[in-house]
Amino acid sequence: MLRGVRQISFSTPYRTGLEEPYIAEALKSSVWHGDGQFTKRASDFLTELTGATSTLLTTSGTHALELAAVALGLGPGDEVIVPTFTFPSTATAIALRGATPVFVDVLPETLNLDIDATAAALTDRTRAIFVVHYGGVAADLDRLTELAAANDVAIVEDNAHGLGAYYDGQHLGTFGTFGAQSWHDTKNFTCGEGGALLINDASLLSRAEIIREKGTNRSQFLRGQVDKYTWVDQGSSYLPSELQAAVLMAQFEHYSEIQGKRHAVWDRYATDLKAWAADHGVSLMTVPERRQHPAHLYYLLLPTHEDQQAFIASLAAESIVAPFHYQPLHASPAGKALGRTPFPCDVADDRAHRLVRLPLHANLTESDLDRVVSAISSFVPIHG
Repeated sequence: MLRGVRQISFSTPYRTGLEEPYIAEALKSSVWHGDGQFTKRASDFLTELTGATSTLLTTSGTHALELAAVALGLGPGDEVIVPTFTFPSTATAIALRGATPVFVDVLPETLNLDIDATAAALTDRTRAIFVVHYGGVAADLDRLTELAAANDVAIVEDNAHGLGAYYDGQHLGTFGTFGAQSWHDTKNFTCGEGGALLINDASLLSRAEIIREKGTNRSQFLRGQVDKYTWVDQGSSYLPSELQAAVLMAQFEHYSEIQGKRHAVWDRYATDLKAWAADHGVSLMTVPERRQHPAHLYYLLLPTHEDQQAFIASLAAESIVAPFHYQPLHASPAGKALGRTPFPCDVADDRAHRLVRLPLHANLTESDLDRVVSAISSFVPIHG
């Protein structure tokens, strides 16, 4: 790392200037717990943006996935297909219910769920498919929804990367029964920690509300639908506070600004690194037709694992943070103990050892990008 040179971080939350005033407004109110005015505003924003039937804010994207698993009634003996190339939350939501995550490989072009492998992994115990839209680039939703309907299994979209992403003009997270969003501070929009569940089946809204409110019908009580509330079902505390919702709404108020800045970074990489990549056997991230991405991340595929490690070290020496990404879950200790892997996952194994993510956030300046592009362009892969 260069001494005296400002480090270019991989991801840094963007401050819109509304965070402090909105938190102060929430603190002045009598509602610090959830489901106050900021929760409503943020939920309404998401419902309108995505076209979901309803939206429930949660304390994390992980909790949104857990809520979906409880609402679907997953339990021991059930199997759920998940891509092996994802964050552990996608699988832990299933394992916590006593169900079995079934790991399948991803496609080399998008690192999204391989639909052929998914079809081959279906059994009479399969209850759902948890699909991840890697980098906010949609999976093959035509084939996936057709496969799920033909086999009477639910789809849950892990759309943690995909706010502002579309497939044929329809927002991701609205194709399945549920869609899970994340507001972790590495995401495009953040309140530090947080999430949301997009609900696309109106018949499941009431139960989802109950599960989110510790298994009580408190939401119905607050709307005046019952004269008192009580414990009626399984549940947990998935409701974020108004302080979190206030920060999130401050971010949403600047949705276009944040997205515009992130897309400018993504486009700069795609343009300025094209010739270097072609000369050195490096593959750049691509977005297939019919998909609109949200500029959540930008990755490179180096020729070998040794090149990946050397590239990360080379950028670190220039005070630039560029990390690898997921390690396939099927090969993890918990994946081996709690899941099942019916077929080899060669693509995921290979990509995990060659992929590098570049700095991408709304705080990057043109000078920062000049430094990053220059540092990358001076790197020559050993095996390229």
